[in-house]
Amino acid sequence: MSPPPSSALAMHLQDALASRDARWIRRRLPDPSASPSSVSPSSPPVDFNSNDYLSLSQSPSLRTLFLAKLSAAPDILGSGGSRLLVNGRAHSALEARLASFFKVDAALLFNSGFDANVGFFACIPQKGDALVYDEYIHASVHDGMRSSRVARDAQVPFPHNDVPAFKNIISRLKDSQPSLEDATSSVFIAVESLYSMDGTFSPLAEIVEAMEETFPKGNAYLVVDEAHATGIYGPQGRGRVAQLGLEDKVLARLHTFGKALAASGAVILTNALIRDYMLNYARSLIYTTSLTYANIIAADCSFDMLEDKTAEYLSDHLLSLSTYFVDLLRPYLSSIPSELLSLPPFLLSSSSSAPPSPIIPLHTSHPRPLSAYLLALGMNARPITWPTVPKGKDRVRVCLHAGNTRAEVEALVAGVRRWVGEVLVERGREKERVRAGKDRREQGEWVESKL
Repeated sequence: MSPPPSSALAMHLQDALASRDARWIRRRLPDPSASPSSVSPSSPPVDFNSNDYLSLSQSPSLRTLFLAKLSAAPDILGSGGSRLLVNGRAHSALEARLASFFKVDAALLFNSGFDANVGFFACIPQKGDALVYDEYIHASVHDGMRSSRVARDAQVPFPHNDVPAFKNIISRLKDSQPSLEDATSSVFIAVESLYSMDGTFSPLAEIVEAMEETFPKGNAYLVVDEAHATGIYGPQGRGRVAQLGLEDKVLARLHTFGKALAASGAVILTNALIRDYMLNYARSLIYTTSLTYANIIAADCSFDMLEDKTAEYLSDHLLSLSTYFVDLLRPYLSSIPSELLSLPPFLLSSSSSAPPSPIIPLHTSHPRPLSAYLLALGMNARPITWPTVPKGKDRVRVCLHAGNTRAEVEALVAGVRRWVGEVLVERGREKERVRAGKDRREQGEWVESKL
C-alpha cells in the first residue's frame, strides 16, 4: 500500500526530498556498475571508493579457503534465530578464537558494527554516568547514546582529536559532578582509532594519559571503534590499540569484518562481566536473528589470512601506496587555490608523524564535478558532502586498496590535476568574458556621453 500522492504523509516526504534536492544533498544508491557509458562493462572503473582496503574480496586464496570450509561445514544455511535461542557451534567457536587472537577475556559477536555500537552505548553506561565523545564519532554511537540512560547534558563532544580540549572537558565534568570525583559514577570516552571520513588517527596514548591523570580512581573508561583499522594496523592486523600496546587501558574495542576483512559482522572485545550484561540488555543483540553460518565461516577464513600474515604483507603494500599518492599530489597543491583542491593540514607536511592511512580526503568546493570527471576517466572516487561531513568540509574521499597499483595511483593524481587545470582555464575564460562585457558597457557609456 502506498500513501495517496495528495496525502499529508506523501506531501511531507516529497517536500523533505525536494529540499534535499535543492541543497544538493539528496542521497541515492550508486549505479551498480559504477561505470559511465564511456567505460566498457568488461573494464569496470578502478576502485578508489570501497572499504575493501586489503582487496581480500578479490583474493583467490581467500575464495578457495572459504569454499573449502563451506563444503566441509556441518551447518551453512541460516542461523536458526537469535543467539539467545540458538547458539550455533560456529558462532561460539569464532568468539573463542577472537578472544584468544585479540588476547581479551571475552568476545561478543554482532550482526554489524552499527548494531554493536548501538547495543553497547545504549546499555552499558548507567544513570548518573557521563559520555564524552569525539565530535567525529560514528552515527551508530550517537544512536546508542540517545537510547542510553545518561542525561543529555552529560553527553559531551570534544573537538576532533583535541587532547587539551578533551582534558578540559573531563576535568569540568569531574568538578561539576561529585559522583565522578568519588567514583560512584563513571565517564565513558568514545573514539575511533581511524576516522573513516578524514583518515585521521585518534591520539589514543594521550587520551589514556589524560583519563588516568584526571580520574586516578579508575572510573573513566575508553571505548575504541577499530572498524577502519582492523586488519591493517598492529601485529597481525589486531588494530591501533594493540599497535600502541594499550590493550589493558581500554574497556571495549569494536572490530568489524565487513571492511578490510571482506566478510560481514562485528565483535565487541571486552571482559566477561560486560559481555554477560550485554547478553541481557543489548537490544540490538537480543532481538535479532544472528549472522548466518556462512557469514561466520567467511569471517573465520579472513582471520586465517590475518594469522598467517597474508594481511600484513597486503597492509605494507597498501600503506606504501598511501605515502606514494600523497607525495605525488602534495607539491602541486601550493600553486592552486585551496578551495579548489587541498589536503587536510596533517598531510600537507612531508615530516608529519602520522602513519599513512588508506583514507585520503581531497577537500574541494566542487566534489561532485571532480568525482564525475574521474569516473569518466575510469576511476571511482565518491563525493562526500554535508550532512555526512560538516558544512564547508566537502571532499572527494579516496580509499586506496592493496589491489591498486602504482600506475593506477599515478593515473588518479594525473586525473585530479587535469580536472584542476581545466577548471582554472574555464575560470580564466569567464574572467575574460566579464572583463570584455565591462569594457563594452564602459565604451557605450562613453559614446552616449558624447551624443
